[in-house]
Amino acid sequence: MLKIDDLTLHYGHSQILHGISMQAKPGEITCVMGTNGVGKTSLMRAISGAHPRSGGTVSLDGGRLGILPAHALARQGVGYVPQGREIFPLLSVRENLETGFSCLPKADRQVPDEIFELFPVLRQMQSRRGGDLSGGQQQQLAIARALITRPRLLLLDEPTEGIQPNIVQQISDVIRHLRDTQDMIIVLVEQYFDVAYELADRVLVLRQGRVVLSGERGAFSREELISNVSV
Repeated sequence: MLKIDDLTLHYGHSQILHGISMQAKPGEITCVMGTNGVGKTSLMRAISGAHPRSGGTVSLDGGRLGILPAHALARQGVGYVPQGREIFPLLSVRENLETGFSCLPKADRQVPDEIFELFPVLRQMQSRRGGDLSGGQQQQLAIARALITRPRLLLLDEPTEGIQPNIVQQISDVIRHLRDTQDMIIVLVEQYFDVAYELADRVLVLRQGRVVLSGERGAFSREELISNVSV
């Protein structure tokens, strides 16, 4: 389980997150929802170590995660797919995937066949530069790269942003597959309400850097969620 207690985050003198507490369980998708600018990406950055949290505690499977940089947390089982993908445009698809090897012992440094089963287009484009891929293909590459590290916790920040509908469906299917087969803790930020609502087992709604709604999706009506998310 991922357990977060009283997490705070600042950018300079500005406080962005105010006492965030949440839990996320393996075999579930926990969806962080809210309008633009409420702190969703900041929460993902704080959990992943991309930006150091100011206070609070983060525990994974009972072990407390210190305030560490992203590469150190990746070695402890935290996989992060950032908003905007951030793949390496001049490296090939294969080389992008292999950057995940740095988190693994030498004996495990190989691209599993399952990666190409989940994302067949990447098998076909292994020698193509990452920057030459379409937006949807780059997003698949970013998710695949995170999976290379064999994460216990997978953080996905707006994985369907700016991509075509058929790829949105493919990525949604992959996220469901990971939930159902990998016993993985998945925390998802998703801008499209319909996609988020269909994928979520649990929801966490943020407003101005604070939690205003949290619980199993089934505990809230669709209309109640929409009204809280859109405020």
